[in-house]
Amino acid sequence: MDAIETKIYYLICSHEGIKAKDIGRYTGQPRKVINHYLYNSPYMKELCYQDKDYRWHGMIRQCVPHYGLEEFSGYYSWVREFLDTDYEEFLQHLKRGCTQIGRNLNDTRGLFHSFEDTYNTMQNLFGDLMMHGVGTSKWEKWEILFELRIKRARYIRIYADVILITKEKVFSLEFKMKDEALEEDISQAAKYCEYLEVLFGPAYDVIPALVLTQGEDIYGEANLAGSTAIVPVCSGDRLFQLIKEYCKETA
Repeated sequence: MDAIETKIYYLICSHEGIKAKDIGRYTGQPRKVINHYLYNSPYMKELCYQDKDYRWHGMIRQCVPHYGLEEFSGYYSWVREFLDTDYEEFLQHLKRGCTQIGRNLNDTRGLFHSFEDTYNTMQNLFGDLMMHGVGTSKWEKWEILFELRIKRARYIRIYADVILITKEKVFSLEFKMKDEALEEDISQAAKYCEYLEVLFGPAYDVIPALVLTQGEDIYGEANLAGSTAIVPVCSGDRLFQLIKEYCKETA
């Protein structure tokens, strides 16, 4: 996705309806160029629409709260609401949401066990943050979602176990019930980073991370094969350290 395309998508998703002529005015691009992107870009074709007044809208808004994310997630809420939700209520909500977005709920490989593992890790995270000086006033207005699935057509694929949206960061957390990081797990954690950067826009830094829930006291970084990029890796009991380190606004 090039800079013009990214800018057009941002303008659409940060407005409550915008016409092509106004997109051209903001970008300085001629109408022919704007129309080319509007009708040919995968993001515009798959995650935007035009109303009867010829205004363009994003299916997922780039604002707080991020309206539309719930349509692509198994579970979506404010953190404070998640913390007040017990596991059975959470699971029923998640299962309904997964059915709506087409997420396979075949439990033969322990899917529901992994859901419980992820739920418990995220519940514990906020208790750990409080113990280390990050109180509710900092994170109660963060957004949290489980099982993000964006697969409207063949061009865009975003699968994420958990997304945590803070004031300035988007954490894409890949959960593995393991105690060591394999190369393919690291790759999977980073796989959708560039798509998420476009989806959430320039106001956020996207941080992909691998969370090893069967490990203890693990905190570090791993090299992404074939690149100079690094991916944070931590155990569930050290997830608070990752969040606190990257969220300087919470210090």
